[in-house]
Amino acid sequence: MRESPEFARYAAERSPRLFKTAFLLCRDRGQAEDLVQITLVKAWRAWRRIQDDPDPYVYRILVNSHASSMRRLWRREIPTDVPPETPSADETGHLDDRTWLLEALAKLPERQRAVIVLRFFEDMTEPQVAAVMGCSVGTVKSQASKALAKLRVNPQVMEPVSERSN
Repeated sequence: MRESPEFARYAAERSPRLFKTAFLLCRDRGQAEDLVQITLVKAWRAWRRIQDDPDPYVYRILVNSHASSMRRLWRREIPTDVPPETPSADETGHLDDRTWLLEALAKLPERQRAVIVLRFFEDMTEPQVAAVMGCSVGTVKSQASKALAKLRVNPQVMEPVSERSN
């Protein structure tokens, strides 16, 4: 298969956005980079079919690849008799907005997190999110509603920014 200049241009333009989305989904820089590479390889294989409107297909690959990687990680976990040491508390007392947001997103189930990231961070419409996730618009709405309700009861999300930095 020959390299397509259109694909190379698409990959160069969209990689930063894909990385942000991947990072919000998995919260790990290295894993996000791997996820973007996996996504672009899969998109390259299907480029002739999707080049007219690749974004929904590419984001679907991203979300599905993340879900698959999470299933594989779960199978690799090994229980231990003694829990690992807990990290000491952060003595600085300061959390930047990104940290508490990532922590709040991490508490959401995978599908709800994917809906929130695609809908609000990628600024996709509900039909676009539904197309990416392979579900109905109603499912997107209900998952977003449940996720937002969980975020609203998170005390870190509800306290004013001025109080968070003190």
